[in-house]
Amino acid sequence: MVRAAYSLFLYVLSPFIFLQLWLRGLKASAYRKRWDERLGFYRMPVQTDNLVIHCASVGEIMAAGPLIKQLMAKFSEHRVTITCNTPTGSEQIAKIFGNSVQHIYLPLDFHGSVKRFLNKWRPAAIIILETELWPNLLLQSKQRQIPVLVLNARLSEKSLKGYQLFGSLSRSLMHSITMLAGHNQEDVERFKLLGLQDAQSTVVGSIKFDIQLSQQVRDNAKQLKQALNGYKFVWVAGSTHPGEHEQIIAAHRLLCSKYAKSLLIIAPRHPEQFDNVADLLDDENMAFARWSARDLVDQPVLLANTMGEMLTFLGAAHCAFIGGSLIDRGGHNPLEAAALAIPVITGPSYYNFKHIFPPLIAKNACNEVDGPSALCEQLAVYAGSPEQAKLRGEEALKIVQKNCGAIEKTLNMLAPYLSK
Repeated sequence: MVRAAYSLFLYVLSPFIFLQLWLRGLKASAYRKRWDERLGFYRMPVQTDNLVIHCASVGEIMAAGPLIKQLMAKFSEHRVTITCNTPTGSEQIAKIFGNSVQHIYLPLDFHGSVKRFLNKWRPAAIIILETELWPNLLLQSKQRQIPVLVLNARLSEKSLKGYQLFGSLSRSLMHSITMLAGHNQEDVERFKLLGLQDAQSTVVGSIKFDIQLSQQVRDNAKQLKQALNGYKFVWVAGSTHPGEHEQIIAAHRLLCSKYAKSLLIIAPRHPEQFDNVADLLDDENMAFARWSARDLVDQPVLLANTMGEMLTFLGAAHCAFIGGSLIDRGGHNPLEAAALAIPVITGPSYYNFKHIFPPLIAKNACNEVDGPSALCEQLAVYAGSPEQAKLRGEEALKIVQKNCGAIEKTLNMLAPYLSK
């Protein structure tokens, strides 16, 4: 009954879902393409009996990249299809994996769309990163006896309360999961409150700590750092959102009044924000260069208007501000910065990464700020004392190194379900 009500509600909502995609297409035209895939129709040739791995968007894809590559090597008898929800995620899959995997959008969770998807692709197993638990996908997979494996799973107190509002449906979801690998015991216990059984769960840590920095990344970062040697202080504001851009620009203006020759590299989370940030900088009479144009001379701001190059920017910086945290967004992953041995700064909203930020904060490898003035003050500490920034960055790296190993544990957990 609850499942039928959910499906009916989703169908009623469908005009608004497609209207949202259309409106997003005003700024990013790719949102108006490939709607057939979102409805479970496919034009391309299909290889069936694949492992289907779902990573919702860019963040999950970047974090899961090393895991997926090792999975493909260890279980090479399986072909792999990677699904996502966004055009930027699609671009990232192509960039990281090329033609070594199939790629499609995960269909919207309409009953018919999911049925067509499963009929067409006939997956050997479905692997879901994080907590993209779509009811029709999970329930229909269970009916077809398709293993559903949830990796790098986390569940905040806020999300738990949301699931508890729909107790019957949530229990059905938990019973449809074959195995769940959680970040920590607290996350697993929250899933158990929803109905997950002991035999369906294990704790492996977070794969986000298992960051692999290629020599190419290190070389690119080194080249950029040399190119920026005319600046005395460089900081990155990464994965920023509307509502934060103005605060970051204000903080940098204050910083430049105290420390000349400081450079802000601002990297909006979504490409449709590139032009908006450029307009804000123009409105503030703040000179800036665009990374894509390679026209940086001595401007105080570099607008990172490309995707997939965050590691290069972080590797050339003295510290990083992690976006999505000065607004109520829940923050983003700070571990790429930490792996490059630079300290991080966050706003007060980082509930999506409660398992990551506290250890960094405890070691002063991360500082929390609540607005432009406080952000400028912390930046000024590092600008005035590069040695302190270096020491705190080294602490951040130690935390990454101490917590790595989740990928190997995850692969061992997967073995009984994927070995032929």
